Amino acid sequence: QVQLVESGGGLVQAGGSLRLSCAASGRTFTNYAMGWFRRAPGKEREFVAAMTWSGGITNYADSVKGRFSISRDNAKNTVYLQMNSLKPEDTAVYYCAADMMLRTVRTGSSNYWGLGTQVTVSS
Repeated sequence: QVQLVESGGGLVQAGGSLRLSCAASGRTFTNYAMGWFRRAPGKEREFVAAMTWSGGITNYADSVKGRFSISRDNAKNTVYLQMNSLKPEDTAVYYCAADMMLRTVRTGSSNYWGLGTQVTVSS
């Protein structure tokens, strides 16, 4: 089992920045690809970003490219999502996900999910 706990959400004005963190515990963190998803009110969950265990490959949704950056610190068992130039449409609950394969994470089929952290961007 892998347990994931997100933090760092909050209220920010448009154009501002936030950094989300996802702390992992349980099985060896370095074996897992990690990712971030979000769900806005009344909408389906959508992919935001993902990366391999080594960080050598990263994927981003088109809507966040150039604004968001995913990274990880395997020594701290933590993955981050740096969000810059935030827009009101980025408002959502953000979820961390983990699985062995990047493709599995990327498609939203991960076995492990956190409970989410709320991000609200005011205009």
